[in-house]
Amino acid sequence: MAVNSLAGTARSTDAGQGWLRKVLALDAVVTGGNGLAYLAFSGPLGELLGIDRMVLLDIGAFLLLFGAGVGFLASRRVPSAAVVKVLVDANLLWSVLSVVAMVVWFEPSTVGLVWIPMQAATVAGFAALQWRALRSVARSER
Repeated sequence: MAVNSLAGTARSTDAGQGWLRKVLALDAVVTGGNGLAYLAFSGPLGELLGIDRMVLLDIGAFLLLFGAGVGFLASRRVPSAAVVKVLVDANLLWSVLSVVAMVVWFEPSTVGLVWIPMQAATVAGFAALQWRALRSVARSER
Protein backbone atom coordinates (compact mmCIF):
# COMPACT_ATOMS: atom_id res chain seq x y z
CA MET A 1 0.00 0.00 0.00
CA ALA A 2 2.78 2.45 0.91
CA VAL A 3 4.56 1.74 -2.39
CA ASN A 4 1.40 2.64 -4.35
CA SER A 5 1.08 5.86 -2.35
CA LEU A 6 4.68 6.80 -3.10
CA ALA A 7 4.23 6.02 -6.78
CA GLY A 8 1.10 8.19 -6.86
CA THR A 9 2.94 11.05 -5.17
CA ALA A 10 5.82 10.76 -7.64
CA ARG A 11 3.38 10.86 -10.59
CA SER A 12 1.57 13.93 -9.23
CA THR A 13 4.90 15.67 -8.53
CA ASP A 14 6.07 14.85 -12.07
CA ALA A 15 2.78 16.18 -13.47
CA GLY A 16 3.14 19.38 -11.45
CA GLN A 17 6.75 19.82 -12.58
CA GLY A 18 5.64 19.20 -16.17
CA TRP A 19 2.98 21.90 -15.93
CA LEU A 20 5.47 24.31 -14.35
CA ARG A 21 8.02 23.64 -17.10
CA LYS A 22 5.35 24.19 -19.79
CA VAL A 23 4.31 27.53 -18.27
CA LEU A 24 7.96 28.57 -18.04
CA ALA A 25 8.60 27.48 -21.64
CA LEU A 26 5.61 29.47 -22.89
CA ASP A 27 6.86 32.54 -21.01
CA ALA A 28 10.32 32.03 -22.56
CA VAL A 29 8.92 31.79 -26.09
CA VAL A 30 6.66 34.83 -25.73
CA THR A 31 9.34 36.93 -24.00
CA GLY A 32 12.07 35.91 -26.42
CA GLY A 33 9.80 36.46 -29.41
CA ASN A 34 8.84 39.89 -28.16
CA GLY A 35 12.52 40.71 -27.64
CA LEU A 36 13.41 39.56 -31.16
CA ALA A 37 10.58 41.63 -32.65
CA TYR A 38 11.73 44.74 -30.76
CA LEU A 39 15.31 44.19 -31.94
CA ALA A 40 14.49 43.38 -35.56
CA PHE A 41 11.73 45.95 -36.07
CA SER A 42 12.55 48.68 -33.57
CA GLY A 43 12.03 51.44 -36.13
CA PRO A 44 8.58 50.50 -37.42
CA LEU A 45 7.40 49.25 -34.00
CA GLY A 46 8.70 52.40 -32.37
CA GLU A 47 6.66 54.52 -34.77
CA LEU A 48 3.60 52.30 -34.33
CA LEU A 49 3.79 52.32 -30.52
CA GLY A 50 5.06 55.87 -30.14
CA ILE A 51 8.18 54.69 -28.31
CA ASP A 52 11.74 55.71 -29.18
CA ARG A 53 13.54 53.18 -31.38
CA MET A 54 16.57 53.07 -29.06
CA VAL A 55 14.36 52.33 -26.07
CA LEU A 56 12.85 49.39 -27.97
CA LEU A 57 16.34 48.15 -28.87
CA ASP A 58 17.32 48.19 -25.18
CA ILE A 59 14.07 46.52 -24.13
CA GLY A 60 14.44 43.96 -26.93
CA ALA A 61 17.97 43.00 -25.86
CA PHE A 62 16.86 42.68 -22.25
CA LEU A 63 13.82 40.58 -23.18
CA LEU A 64 15.85 38.28 -25.40
CA LEU A 65 18.33 37.59 -22.58
CA PHE A 66 15.56 37.29 -19.99
CA GLY A 67 13.63 34.89 -22.23
CA ALA A 68 16.76 32.77 -22.68
CA GLY A 69 17.14 32.58 -18.90
CA VAL A 70 13.51 31.55 -18.47
CA GLY A 71 13.99 28.98 -21.23
CA PHE A 72 17.00 27.57 -19.40
CA LEU A 73 14.93 27.36 -16.22
CA ALA A 74 12.17 25.58 -18.15
CA SER A 75 14.69 23.03 -19.45
CA ARG A 76 15.55 21.83 -15.94
CA ARG A 77 13.87 18.59 -14.90
CA VAL A 78 13.10 20.23 -11.57
CA PRO A 79 13.15 24.03 -11.84
CA SER A 80 14.40 25.72 -8.68
CA ALA A 81 11.45 26.92 -6.60
CA ALA A 82 13.49 29.88 -5.34
CA VAL A 83 14.35 30.97 -8.89
CA VAL A 84 10.72 30.57 -10.01
CA LYS A 85 9.65 32.79 -7.09
CA VAL A 86 12.16 35.44 -8.23
CA LEU A 87 10.78 35.11 -11.76
CA VAL A 88 7.22 35.61 -10.50
CA ASP A 89 8.34 38.76 -8.67
CA ALA A 90 10.24 40.01 -11.74
CA ASN A 91 7.20 39.45 -13.95
CA LEU A 92 4.97 41.34 -11.54
CA LEU A 93 7.49 44.17 -11.32
CA TRP A 94 7.70 44.31 -15.13
CA SER A 95 3.93 44.57 -15.35
CA VAL A 96 3.74 47.44 -12.90
CA LEU A 97 6.72 49.30 -14.37
CA SER A 98 5.29 48.95 -17.89
CA VAL A 99 2.16 50.85 -16.89
CA VAL A 100 4.16 53.38 -14.86
CA ALA A 101 6.49 53.98 -17.84
CA MET A 102 3.50 54.43 -20.12
CA VAL A 103 2.09 57.13 -17.86
CA VAL A 104 5.25 58.81 -16.57
CA TRP A 105 7.98 58.49 -19.23
CA PHE A 106 6.52 57.46 -22.57
CA GLU A 107 4.18 59.34 -24.84
CA PRO A 108 2.70 56.33 -26.62
CA SER A 109 0.47 56.40 -29.65
CA THR A 110 -3.06 55.03 -29.47
CA VAL A 111 -1.68 51.62 -30.42
CA GLY A 112 0.91 51.95 -27.65
CA LEU A 113 -1.82 52.85 -25.16
CA VAL A 114 -3.44 49.51 -26.00
CA TRP A 115 -0.28 47.42 -26.42
CA ILE A 116 1.53 48.38 -23.22
CA PRO A 117 -1.28 47.45 -20.78
CA MET A 118 -2.03 44.33 -22.84
CA GLN A 119 1.58 43.10 -22.60
CA ALA A 120 1.66 44.05 -18.91
CA ALA A 121 -1.46 41.95 -18.33
CA THR A 122 0.10 39.05 -20.27
CA VAL A 123 3.24 39.16 -18.14
CA ALA A 124 1.13 39.35 -14.96
CA GLY A 125 -0.80 36.34 -16.26
CA PHE A 126 2.46 34.41 -16.63
CA ALA A 127 3.33 35.34 -13.05
CA ALA A 128 -0.03 34.03 -11.83
CA LEU A 129 0.31 30.79 -13.80
CA GLN A 130 3.86 30.26 -12.56
CA TRP A 131 2.80 30.85 -8.97
CA ARG A 132 -0.11 28.41 -9.29
CA ALA A 133 2.12 25.78 -10.89
CA LEU A 134 4.74 26.23 -8.17
CA ARG A 135 2.10 25.86 -5.46
CA SER A 136 0.76 22.76 -7.20
CA VAL A 137 4.24 21.20 -7.14
CA ALA A 138 4.67 22.07 -3.46
CA ARG A 139 1.28 20.51 -2.59
CA SER A 140 2.09 17.33 -4.48
CA GLU A 141 5.40 16.96 -2.64
CA ARG A 142 3.70 16.89 0.77
